[in-house]
Amino acid sequence: MTDDQNFSSSLSAEHHGRSELRMERRLAHPPQRVWDAITQPAQLAEWFPSEVSVDLRPGGEIGFHFPGDPGPGMTGRVTDAEEPRLFAFTWGEDHLRWEIAPDGDGSRLILVHTFGDRFGAASFASGWQICVIALGQLLAGGPVDVERDTRGRLHEAYLARFDELTRGRVEETDDGGRRVRFERQLVRPAGAVWDRLTGGEEPLAGSPVPEGFTADKVPVGPVTEVRAPELLAYAWHPDGEVRWELRTGTGHGPRLVLTQSGPRDFDADAALVVWRERVADLAARLLQE
Repeated sequence: MTDDQNFSSSLSAEHHGRSELRMERRLAHPPQRVWDAITQPAQLAEWFPSEVSVDLRPGGEIGFHFPGDPGPGMTGRVTDAEEPRLFAFTWGEDHLRWEIAPDGDGSRLILVHTFGDRFGAASFASGWQICVIALGQLLAGGPVDVERDTRGRLHEAYLARFDELTRGRVEETDDGGRRVRFERQLVRPAGAVWDRLTGGEEPLAGSPVPEGFTADKVPVGPVTEVRAPELLAYAWHPDGEVRWELRTGTGHGPRLVLTQSGPRDFDADAALVVWRERVADLAARLLQE
């Protein structure tokens, strides 16, 4: 992926269930030129991830439609339109704020994306980086031809940058126990992930657990529930379960949700370490495929 050295990015701490991704890039074009490229539908169509129609005033409707999608698309509302410095709008439950500041003979473009799906942050960041590279190509007058992150390498680079997303957390359960939980966006289709985890076996309830679903020093009991390619669970303790789920993700592949639940006195700190290593190993192997 090219041009990533020109970007700065940060991810805020979660606040009331919302996170804020901030991305910044210098562009060698004046603010008015950048403003036109981020507000005019004909120019947006060249670099933005969807077709856009917009009533360019606060409160005006903005519509998004992906080419080839037979559905009606999504709508939002313009929250700010201050030419040539600020354009902001809602997109579903998300909010996008584009700020343009003079910077010498060019501009500094700042995107602030506020959203609820914290574990989608690396997907959002990698997607916006590709879009803004395309925007730069449009502004330069050349063809818009950006390498897509089809292998997921840019996504994984952002996930490494937003390292806190890979650490997992400990939760209290309703029955007074504890649960270790990891959530991670993966970069291969669910079927490929399932094949990697199962080793080509077809696990059944009551059968031994395929090695891909295990971790060092975590006891392994029989499979208790399986639904390929979405779910496998097994007992590791009379009062505990390990559960692997592949849910709908954000563009690249499925969202892995991995939990180990157990009694209050189980060593959750040790579980955090071994499962973080296991998930990191899975992600690295998928990136190589």
